[in-house]
Amino acid sequence: MNPIPSRLAIAVLLGACVLVGTACTDREAQRQAQAAAEAQAKEQAAAQLQREYDAAVTAGNWELARVHGAALLAQYPATEVASAVEPGLADVTAKAEAAREQRRMAALWNYARVAAGKGEQRSAAIFSTEALDTGGSAPATVQLVIRDHPEWKRSAYLVLEGGDFDCYGGCKVKVAFDDGAAKAMSAWRPKTDEAIAMFIEDYRGLWKQMRKAQRVSIEFPVKAGGTRTAVFDVGGLDGSQMPGWD
Repeated sequence: MNPIPSRLAIAVLLGACVLVGTACTDREAQRQAQAAAEAQAKEQAAAQLQREYDAAVTAGNWELARVHGAALLAQYPATEVASAVEPGLADVTAKAEAAREQRRMAALWNYARVAAGKGEQRSAAIFSTEALDTGGSAPATVQLVIRDHPEWKRSAYLVLEGGDFDCYGGCKVKVAFDDGAAKAMSAWRPKTDEAIAMFIEDYRGLWKQMRKAQRVSIEFPVKAGGTRTAVFDVGGLDGSQMPGWD
């Protein structure tokens, strides 16, 4: 047997193995390089979200901070910055919910400024959270009004769309702030048909307690019989709209 072809074949085979091994090594190196590049890109994108998150937290924009934080954890959960942000996200989320609730309650108030007599009347008004059957043709919301009039001065009163208060000559209403115990307050219904209104005499006390509360409930008597309770989400009241009341 001629040994030369055997040596040649072995050499060719060895060369082929070297080439295959080199190709395999190159592919593995490329894979590792690509994985490293992808990991770096994720870290950079996550770092950008973290900067936006931190900026929102610094500005006290909790709702925007929550958006950035949630996006960071959802899109880049395995990154270092996600691990850094996650512990504080629950607190940011709670503050974001509180901010949204505050904005909702602020939108419930209506403010008005109109010329009256020799000056200007200011008012802040809000409707009850639910409609009540007060003896009218259909259940309707009750309105709470805080008013500052140049001639009639300051007052706080409830207004019905239908039915009537059973408070001519005076009565007591029960007022509760948040989860506190109800307190009796004197009220009276003026003898007029211009509006179905009932005034709460201690408007100063009502305002003072309301400024510290999120919710106020007022139980009042009606001509239809018994009492009704109107609930108001008052936490969004802007005191600057009623100068001198605070």
